[in-house]
Amino acid sequence: MSTRPKITKEGFLKSYRILRFIQPYRWYFIVGMLCLVISSSMFMIFPAAAGEMANTAIGKGTWNIKVNQFGLIFLIILIIQGILSYFRTTCFAVVSEKGIADVRSALYEKLICQDLSYFESHRVGELTSRLTADVEQLQAAFSITLAEFIRQLVILISGIFILAWMSPKLALIMLLSFPVIVIASILFGRYIRGLSRKRQDSLANTNIIVEESFQSFQTVKAFTNEYFEIKRFSNSISEMIAISMNYARMRGLFFIFIITVLFGGLFFILWEGAMMVEKGTMPVGDLFSFIIYTGIIGGAIAGLGNLYTALAGSIGATERIQDILDRQQEIDVNDHQNVEEIRFKGDVSFENVCFSYPGRSDFEVLKHIQFKIKSGQRIALVGASGAGKSTLIQLLMRFYNADTGEIKVDGKLISHYNLTAYRKNMAIVPQEILLFGGTIRENILYGKPTATDEELLEACRKSNSLDFINSFPDKFETIVGERGIKLSGGQRQRVAIARAILRNPSILILDEATSSLDAESEKLVQDALDKLMEGRTSILIAHRLSTIKDADCIYVLKKGQIQESGSHEELLQKPNGTYKALVELQLENTDV
Repeated sequence: MSTRPKITKEGFLKSYRILRFIQPYRWYFIVGMLCLVISSSMFMIFPAAAGEMANTAIGKGTWNIKVNQFGLIFLIILIIQGILSYFRTTCFAVVSEKGIADVRSALYEKLICQDLSYFESHRVGELTSRLTADVEQLQAAFSITLAEFIRQLVILISGIFILAWMSPKLALIMLLSFPVIVIASILFGRYIRGLSRKRQDSLANTNIIVEESFQSFQTVKAFTNEYFEIKRFSNSISEMIAISMNYARMRGLFFIFIITVLFGGLFFILWEGAMMVEKGTMPVGDLFSFIIYTGIIGGAIAGLGNLYTALAGSIGATERIQDILDRQQEIDVNDHQNVEEIRFKGDVSFENVCFSYPGRSDFEVLKHIQFKIKSGQRIALVGASGAGKSTLIQLLMRFYNADTGEIKVDGKLISHYNLTAYRKNMAIVPQEILLFGGTIRENILYGKPTATDEELLEACRKSNSLDFINSFPDKFETIVGERGIKLSGGQRQRVAIARAILRNPSILILDEATSSLDAESEKLVQDALDKLMEGRTSILIAHRLSTIKDADCIYVLKKGQIQESGSHEELLQKPNGTYKALVELQLENTDV
């Protein structure tokens, strides 16, 4: 059973800071609150007017108003309340919709500007929940929950004052008994709801057993475990029956409580009031009003309990949102447009670089890596999975910082460059291309959103993608589908290459860019890659000979260290070389 949320001082103070997002709409909030208070106060006139109408009908009225005039009074109150409710709803809508839109935008900005390690330490579903469920909970608090909480408070406070003025004796009886009864009902009801959740959990466990045994039916048969599964299911059913019977007994007790205690308290107040009417100390209309006020106050007390829980949940959601908003971000988007662009020559050097991933400091992924790449040179990184190839790329792109050693571009430490300007000099074509779900045009322009149509067409020609794009009825406006599912693997690769060509990077990274393609697609993609690599510093991570044999230098990594380096021909000359063994193994697999 989930723990009931509570409002703490720390949580309240942290949540209070979120109010800065509704500061621009504070006058809408103030007007909405005024409409709410006035409307709620006017609502409390109805029971008194109804009672006075009853007194007037029997000739004991004190307002000097005829019975037929009460209809006009009720109509005027209803019209005023309707107008006030409209303005209240509209004002709170402005606050909640615009204010929460600002929260959502600020939250997304913070998340999208975090570093890679933050996303690796948090599930995408969790972060999405912050943007959806938590923000929606906050919006509900501003638009509904907070307003209802204040409305119930106004009703409760004004109701108590009215009852004390109408009949101090009955008010004292009501205040001593009725709130206690209502609160006890709330607590009793919450306990029963907890039992109901336990019953649902037990039923879910029973269904899980059924699903597992049916899905693994062949395994059950193979191990002759029919009796075991039947016994497991029966035990689960017995547990559910025990919980269900306890739930049923508690519901029965709750009905007894409602009938005897809750209604008993109400009837006791009614009986006491009737005795006062009989003695002539209280008009019958006032008793009628008193009973209505008592019911309204009881509802307000019950409502406050539920609204408190909702507000506590909203404060918890606000805390989680505020924790993200308080985080430092990797890139300051406010300076994004003002960043002075730089153009690298493309000299890269790794000098005695060591690295361990955050959270795994005991395992060194890279150990004393040292090599240099000259501008325009094409190098390849080769090695088994886990050797450290992708980690080298992540350090170069500043997704992580090296523990020791230095990484330089054009003779300058990479940490001394503005991060946005630095990464604008790079482009990557990964093994698995994940396109956005828009059009082909939008996906290619992602490399350079300001590109002209001529630049777009030229990029598509160089990437060998223009022919297949023009073969579609909608051409560049063709929707690629979620993650680019409507395009083939080779088509997605060529779109990614066109995107990289538009970016015009100084340093190009190709991560297994042709490994998952058939022979025909690989030829087209490889030709496009050759055009893309011309005149650029290119780093290739690949296993296929067709991709790496023409590299100026091949670095063979093993367990985080550079074991061998040289050209394709040089490495093949080493008798017991790791690279030579990899090539021979690949040739054997090709022959097979």
